[in-house]
Amino acid sequence: MPTLILLRHGQSEWNLQNRFTGEVDVNLSPLGREEARHAGELLRQFHIEECFTSVLKRAIDTLTIVLDVIEKPMLPITKDKALNERNYGNLQGLNKAETEAKYGPAQVLKWRRSFETPPPNGESLKDTYDRTVAYYQQVIALKLKAGKTILICAHGNSLRALMMYLENISLNAIEDLNLATGVPRVYEMDSQLNVVKAYYL
Repeated sequence: MPTLILLRHGQSEWNLQNRFTGEVDVNLSPLGREEARHAGELLRQFHIEECFTSVLKRAIDTLTIVLDVIEKPMLPITKDKALNERNYGNLQGLNKAETEAKYGPAQVLKWRRSFETPPPNGESLKDTYDRTVAYYQQVIALKLKAGKTILICAHGNSLRALMMYLENISLNAIEDLNLATGVPRVYEMDSQLNVVKAYYL
C-alpha cells in the first residue's frame, strides 16, 4: 500500500524568535533538533524507502536527524526548491508581533493565512500550492504508485498546500490549519493514490 508521510521541520531559530522566516535559510533551534529526534522515534515503525526535502537547511537537517534515528542514513534523498517554504517577501526577518503592531492584526492574519493574498513582494499560499502540488504530481506520485513509503520533510506552508490537495480542504478551512513542527502526518493510500486513512503520530 502506498504510504506518504509529511513532516514539518523542527523548530527553527527564527520560529523561536517569532520571526517570519520564509525562504531565509536559518538553523534549527536546540528544541528543533529534539523535535526531529522525537519524530524519528515515531517513524521507526515505518519502512521508509525514499525521502524528499526542500533545499533549506532546517528541513534537510531535520531529515538527517530522522534518518540517523531510524538507522537508515543512506536512503535516497531528493532536494528540490519546489518544496521550499513560501517566500514572505518584505516580511522575512520581521518579528510577527511588531509587524502586527505596524500593519494591524487583521492585515497580518490575511497575509499569513489566506489562500490568495500574498505579503508584499512575496508568495501567496496559492503560489506555493501551484509549485508544490505540481511537483508532487509530476515526481512524488510516481514513486507512490510503485507502492513505496515516502517521507517528505518540508515546511509549514508547502505542507499545508499538499494537505489541502490530498484532503480536499476548502479555502476557508485551510486558513485555520496549522501544522506543528516535528509531528508526522501519515497518509495511507489505495493504488490510485486516494487517501484511505490520514492521521498524526
